[in-house]
Amino acid sequence: MPGARPVPIMFVGRGCGGLLTAATTSASKASVLGSQKRRPCAASTQHEVPHPHRRAFSADNAARPGNTNGSASRNPTSAEAKQKRELDREFLISVLESSATKRDAKAYLQTFGSKHDTIHAVSNTPRFVQGPVKETPVVATKVPYIALVKLRDLQTWDDRLVDGVAKTLTQLQDLGLPSVIVLDCEPIVADAQTDRILHAIGRHSSPGPQVVDPELRRVASSSRSLSSVTPDGLYVGFKEAFLTPLGQGRIVVVPPRAYSEETLTLTDVKPDEVVLALASFFSGRQFHDAKESKKQPLDASGDRPPKGALVERIIVIDPLGGLPSNKEKEGARVFINLEEEFPRVQDALCSNPSPKSDKILPILSESARAQHLNNLKLVKSTLALLPPTASAIITSPAEAANVRALLNPDTLSAAGPVTGSVGTRRWQNPLIHNLLTDRPIYSSSLPIGRIKPAAQDNPSLAPRMPTTTLAKRGMPVTIFPDPRDTPWRPPQPGGPRLRLTDTCVDLPRLVHLINDSFSRELDLEHYLDRVQDSLAGIIIAGEYEGGAILTWERPRGVDEAAAYEQGRLVPYLDKFAVLKKSQGAGGVADIVFNAMVRDCFPRGVCWRSRKNNPVNKWYFERSTGVRKLAESNWAMFWTNADASLDERLMRDYEDVCRNVEPSWADGKQAD
Repeated sequence: MPGARPVPIMFVGRGCGGLLTAATTSASKASVLGSQKRRPCAASTQHEVPHPHRRAFSADNAARPGNTNGSASRNPTSAEAKQKRELDREFLISVLESSATKRDAKAYLQTFGSKHDTIHAVSNTPRFVQGPVKETPVVATKVPYIALVKLRDLQTWDDRLVDGVAKTLTQLQDLGLPSVIVLDCEPIVADAQTDRILHAIGRHSSPGPQVVDPELRRVASSSRSLSSVTPDGLYVGFKEAFLTPLGQGRIVVVPPRAYSEETLTLTDVKPDEVVLALASFFSGRQFHDAKESKKQPLDASGDRPPKGALVERIIVIDPLGGLPSNKEKEGARVFINLEEEFPRVQDALCSNPSPKSDKILPILSESARAQHLNNLKLVKSTLALLPPTASAIITSPAEAANVRALLNPDTLSAAGPVTGSVGTRRWQNPLIHNLLTDRPIYSSSLPIGRIKPAAQDNPSLAPRMPTTTLAKRGMPVTIFPDPRDTPWRPPQPGGPRLRLTDTCVDLPRLVHLINDSFSRELDLEHYLDRVQDSLAGIIIAGEYEGGAILTWERPRGVDEAAAYEQGRLVPYLDKFAVLKKSQGAGGVADIVFNAMVRDCFPRGVCWRSRKNNPVNKWYFERSTGVRKLAESNWAMFWTNADASLDERLMRDYEDVCRNVEPSWADGKQAD
């Protein structure tokens, strides 16, 4: 309407419970976001006693409402105000695009939304008052969620990368996940790099960051058997040095040094040991001597000290980026299920891998292999101390800084493709996206051919593929029969077959998985009879949280012997199921799908799905081909890259997908 004034979006609280609620109101309101100044936490107005080795930093020294000291704030220039509006608009758009589903938003709000934020927002509602405003500090009553962040080789980053990473960490802070940053750099430059990251964060964050140094202690060698927390015997000496600034919503920076109880001096320590010591401390697992362990108050469970914070993410920002894929030109491994894949990935990164290991990129130097292996071991050891919901992200400074978003739009075409993207998706920050969705930007089961250059202007330029790896403690994957021992091949007529009634299969749990996933009851007797002589194998993820049943199907009119001799037994995905509580989280579907196409049927598999199935988009992205079957309600998918060139194979695929008989208790026939 002409002359109408735009309705501003209000951020409610430091955590983004309110931010996401306000953001999802309307994407069209993003343009007015810049008019909203970030309001500092009330806790930042408290006076603190200076500490010789613990300092807070804030780039915002302007007077605030209610101050009477007479200082004047510098009015930002129009260029600065425009830049801030653009950055805030970019942040809001990244939030709107990353949180793609209601399930994602609900899970995020349940974890990071808090009553404290809502109360804080209400207390900050604009009021008409006369005279100075007295601010009442808000005391956090819940244990904060945090990220442990390791910045490697910070001295090699240029200022743009440092500022971009600082902005991203501040955005995570705004979304309810403040960081504890551990610096991994040469001791001689540790102080300079500490000040460098403090100033960079201070330009974006209010309240400013705080350096904690030296509140780590190293136990004397003679007492290390009592510590057993880290190999270096590190532990947190003064707990409030960490808990107080985190409670105030500050980002904490930790240089890699500790106070030695043996020499009574400051000593340099390994940054990875600092990360492990902090993970132990925040998770309530720190006991640096036997006497203290008896004095420690216990949590509600009565078995360990209360948690100082909940470590939700481990973030390693390394110039090498994520862990390399086993195939050239595929960039980093998108996702690692540590429970299942750690030995395989570790073996591939070793300088002398075993014959059965994945092939690693030959262009990697020995030092690069060693550093990737070190990062892998760090995230595995750290996640072992944390709840199973925690995850680790290994990425490059360029991706963490969202470098593409910092480039001038006029220079993007000249710069060429910087990363990969699926279809027409916008560039997304992997750290922001993961916080809001608990998933990587690219699904781990997505074929590399589906990841296209972000800029299509110059197809001759090869895109630099994503350099971010997401790792979770994950879950075991059980496959019957194990393809590492017995590769899946069409069975000989009359030969031994796997049965769903074999003792290795927990049939009641398998049936529950199928019923829960499909919201239909399986006609078990009919189904057992149907797959009795055609079962190829079973994939089970975790404790029957997900699974797949695969069969060898014969086209109509072809007997078993002829199908075997002519190579016409069709590898068919008969059931693909994930418990409802595990759908959209933890990558269960990706884990099962990867096991199917990588280990069980690497030469291809086909399946069918109803044309109106909402999962078809997910299937489409992971298949190499799809065909809607005429005069039916079925869509047929396959993963064999050359299937469409073989007319007989395509006819067999279609015949099987049309004629597999359903086995549901409701008696509905196939369409």
